[in-house]
Order: sequence, then structure tokens, then C-alpha cells
Amino acid sequence: MAAPQTLKIAAAQYPIGQPGSLGEWEDKIATWVHAGAATGAELLVFPEYAAIEQAACFGPEVYNDLTTTLERVAELAPARVALHAALAKKHNVHILVGSGPAKDGHRFVNAAQLVTPAGSVGVQEKLIMTPFEHDWGVTAGGPLRVFETRLGKIAVLICYDSEFPLLARAAVEAGTDAILVPSCTERISGYHRVRTGSKARALENTIVTVQSPTVGDAVWSPAVDHNVGAAGIYVPPENGVSDDGILAQGTLNESMWVSAAVDLAALRRLRTSGEMRNFGDWPSQPGAEPLKHTVETVTLA
Repeated sequence: MAAPQTLKIAAAQYPIGQPGSLGEWEDKIATWVHAGAATGAELLVFPEYAAIEQAACFGPEVYNDLTTTLERVAELAPARVALHAALAKKHNVHILVGSGPAKDGHRFVNAAQLVTPAGSVGVQEKLIMTPFEHDWGVTAGGPLRVFETRLGKIAVLICYDSEFPLLARAAVEAGTDAILVPSCTERISGYHRVRTGSKARALENTIVTVQSPTVGDAVWSPAVDHNVGAAGIYVPPENGVSDDGILAQGTLNESMWVSAAVDLAALRRLRTSGEMRNFGDWPSQPGAEPLKHTVETVTLA
């Protein structure tokens, strides 16, 4: 596929609610996708663990128990992805589905799906678990994937994964133009960790990174009870691209879409002609070695 020159992205600051039925939840998602597409975006990004909202549809006997929540929400994964795929086709947009538990044999992983208007689906599992996920029984998945699409090559680093530079570096060396960072953090400190990681990965690799968080309180759920964050679209601070590295930034904890147009061609040129050459100078670091992380490239129609 020819490398695209630009990309319009919208990142959701998505409020975790308490839908009373799956139909109510589906209507909410359809409304959000309609609003996201209305920004003119070609790519819509939903947050980490947004899928847990579905547990509310089954009452306290499900949502009060973490293991039962994992089981029920994982069962809904095929239908959840199919809904987003239908909306992607309707609105002619690519969508990163809000991540949620998926069954991998006898274990659970945290998986996000990238769906295209043509109906292709790419899956990225979270690679590095947080302490809560270890306690909850969610395990690391993999491998790291790069999705080749008509919008460019896209990678997904789910929340905590964005804080580890070698993951992003491996994806960028495999050709990634954009890294999507769906997140779910209960404290302002957690939000800023992921935000800092996202901005640093954009600087190091001369790419765009996109953070999409859950927001608001959902005290009915022990899994996503408190959610703090703001969406952001980040690039390197470079003359002619962005003075501060922030193409767009949401208002903390408000429900909204945050969108920006990204000049991918300019970012590629910066790798060899920018004020600084972070991407090219990576091997100059003391101790820098060829990366050993396996990256799988998946082509999505």
C-alpha cells in the first residue's frame, strides 16, 4: 500500500456509564461513533477496558464479581467487534474498539481490535500487565503487531505498554506511522504516566501517538470504578509541526472527542531533516543494540 500523506484522527474521552441493557449500550456506541465520524476523522480510537461497561447490563451478580465480569464480557467479544465493524462500514472509518477481556485457551488477555470499513479485524493484546491485572487474573498476550492499512501502518500499545520504549521502537522499526494508546487509569498520576509515555514515544520515534482514556466514576464496578484522563494527540516538538508536541488535548475528565489532522509526510521528513534526529540517533545511545522483540505485520483490507 502507498504511504498516506495525512491522517485525521479522533480520540475518545469515553465515559463509563451503567447501561441497563445491551441494546442501550449498543445505542451509546452508535451515537459515539456517529459523533466521532462527524469530526471528519478517518480513525476513531476508544479506550482501554471500555468494554467492561457491558457488565452493567447483567446486574450486580455479574458486575460485582471480577471473575464473572471477565467471563461475561469475554463472551460478548465477537458481537462487540461485529457491532463496531458494522459502524465502521456505515461511517467509512477505521475504529479501535475499546479493549476488554478475551479468552485465550483457559486464560484471559486484554485485547483491542482494529476494524476497517471493509470488515477486516486486527487484534492486539496487552503485553505487560499492571499489578491490578495480575491480581485480577488477566495475563500478557502477544505478539506485538503492526497493522498495514490504507491509513498507514498502525500499532497499538495498550496503556501500560506505552511506558516501555523498546516496544514502540520495535513497532516503528517495522514501519509504524502511528501508535494508538487506549488507556484506563483511576488516578491523575496514572493518567500522567501514560500521557508522559505517549509523548516520549512520539519524540523518540518521530511519529504520532494517540491517547484515548476512560473518564468518570462508575462506582458500580470494582474494575473501572474511577476513571481519570484526557485524550491527546502527540507529535515531536519540532518547528513547523508543533511547538509543544501537542496537536490536540482534551479537557480533563469531560466526555468528548478530541481530533487533529496529522501530516504523516512531514513526520517522515523530520527523521532526516528535523531540528533534532531522535529516530536516526537512537543507535548512538551507549548500550544500544539491535532489537530482539518480534513484530508481526498484519495487512488489513
